Amino acid sequence: MINAYAAKEKGGEFTPYQYDPGTLGDHEVEIEVHSCGVCHSDLSMWENEWGMTQYPFVGGHEVAGKVLAKGQHVTHLELGDKVGLGWHKGYCNVCDLCMSGDHNLCAEQEGTIIGNHGGFADKVRAKDTSVIKIPEGLDFNAVGPLLCGGITVFNPLVQYDIKPTSRVAVIGIGGLGHLALQFANAWGCEVTAFTSESKMEEAKELGAHHSLNSRNESDIEAAAGSFDLVISTVNVDMNWNAVIKTLKPKGRLHFVGLLAAPLEISAAPLIMAQNSVSGSPAGSPSTLRQMLDFAARHNIQPVTETYKMSEINEAFARLESGNARYRVVLERDQK
Repeated sequence: MINAYAAKEKGGEFTPYQYDPGTLGDHEVEIEVHSCGVCHSDLSMWENEWGMTQYPFVGGHEVAGKVLAKGQHVTHLELGDKVGLGWHKGYCNVCDLCMSGDHNLCAEQEGTIIGNHGGFADKVRAKDTSVIKIPEGLDFNAVGPLLCGGITVFNPLVQYDIKPTSRVAVIGIGGLGHLALQFANAWGCEVTAFTSESKMEEAKELGAHHSLNSRNESDIEAAAGSFDLVISTVNVDMNWNAVIKTLKPKGRLHFVGLLAAPLEISAAPLIMAQNSVSGSPAGSPSTLRQMLDFAARHNIQPVTETYKMSEINEAFARLESGNARYRVVLERDQK
């Protein structure tokens, strides 16, 4: 049996919940959960914002722990290995996208918390392809937020072949943005933070070489023609035409934050400067491995607030308040 914390209704309190996961599959891994990040996507699923939550809801898709059991066809992991599990718990592994390494775009991908029970528990199961071995130098509490927030902002650096000579801007210095600054800096880029005036100095401590006030249109206008890549991590609307003007020719405005409102942009500036607008989800298993190795090598660490698993309701209240800096992590209670 797996002991978890579940919400039985939309926005309901998390209470102890036990379920039988059945027989372990030949390609499945059972992970003993040591810590699990609480992502804004967990909050969205808890409140059924996307209309696909199934209750009882056991969230948690930023899992770090150890291999407790494995199916007979799992060959790349051993019992006791330190591993992580992110947004996806499985893929078909046979479609053209999977065969070319783009598992994260697989039409048959399985979400760790979509129609499944996640890592707010003592154990969780996933298909072997989605379980990533943790390199030396990263502790459990640091790994969890990297497996969703970290990979989401690291993925564009890989997908769009960003160079160490590139100039990169990050909009929003929160759960995603504070990791984007660190990754882009370690990648070798010149980094600018679009943020509020109160966070400018902190943004520089996290890796930004420059900061500009994202609420001041004149600051944005002054940055015209500056950036090869602008990564937006926010879920609020902005003057996107002004942001596009900060791009260099062939520059890219890339979205990883989910906007509620449709984009309102003019085509002419995109055409004249051959600019692009794009988006991307969490990364593939290969990119996840690359990201964790890179984070270990460059000592990239999320800024976290830690709670015990039994304090899950307090942790959700903290995340819901919008005041968490910057990722919330649940760690298992000592037995």
